[in-house]
Amino acid sequence: MSEILLEVNNLKKYFPITGGFLGKVVGNVKAVDGVSFSINKGEAFGLVGESGSGKTTIGQTILRMNEKTSGTVKFGGIDIHNLSKKDLKALRPKVQYIFQDPYSSLDPKMRIGDAIGEPLLEHGFATKQNVREKVEEIILLCGMSSNYIDRFPHEFSGGQRQRIVIARAMALNPEFVVADEPVSSLDVSIQAQIINLFSDLRQKKGLSYLFISHDLSVVEHLCNRIAIMYLGVIVELATRDELFSNPQHPYTKALLSAIPVPDPTLKRNRIILKGNIPSPSNPPSGCRFHTRCTYVMDKCSKTVPELKEIAEGHQSACHLA
Repeated sequence: MSEILLEVNNLKKYFPITGGFLGKVVGNVKAVDGVSFSINKGEAFGLVGESGSGKTTIGQTILRMNEKTSGTVKFGGIDIHNLSKKDLKALRPKVQYIFQDPYSSLDPKMRIGDAIGEPLLEHGFATKQNVREKVEEIILLCGMSSNYIDRFPHEFSGGQRQRIVIARAMALNPEFVVADEPVSSLDVSIQAQIINLFSDLRQKKGLSYLFISHDLSVVEHLCNRIAIMYLGVIVELATRDELFSNPQHPYTKALLSAIPVPDPTLKRNRIILKGNIPSPSNPPSGCRFHTRCTYVMDKCSKTVPELKEIAEGHQSACHLA
């Protein structure tokens, strides 16, 4: 039986909306609204959905970059949001975050060697005498040359900068990494190289990933299990093979129909969703997807569908499932 590394239970994160002269709270943006899932040790778990679905908020709240509204997040059985500042700092090397834009997450005035070496010195993983040697090892592990150490971020391409950000996250030898759309701004050929790097690091280091993306074709190559997110909630969760061969939720089917087919002789029935994703400050009643669903019924606008198991390891939140 697989060992659970991260367990998220009924996690909610609301951002208050203020208004009026006194700045009173008049509502909430329900970015994450009751999400539950677990990630096993050594597993790559994909989280997929449109922009505005709450994927990034989940990643940042899990690592306590945002404080939760309610729910629990346990890493190795320890509730992250109940840790003191001292204990949280001790946990930080084990959990790392890779941001979507590698350039904005690097200090333009700091050399690459210093950017990677700084956390090593801060957490006692290296001394001033051997930090350069440690940085060289990490850079080589991530497929770069040691000549990069004394250069600045603007001297690199987007793919190289992403490797640098990955190297910085790997510097502290973490157990768990949240990768927030790390290939979305890269060319397709470079995307493949970065995905292969994630896969290699997982095999060499025994890493566990929460891989956030809006592209199912990307997570297909890396992830063991995939959760589909819509407007703050998970609507389907299954193993990679099960999700691609037997999608149950209408939203999942629409996302899969949008994946380009490399063979021009093959045709795919594209499902075009009507309208835009509703506002998380005022989500629809009942099933949140019913305003855009092709198969909508009267029940959908009144009753919230539960995320229930419809087959072994396959969950769906749809009244038709």
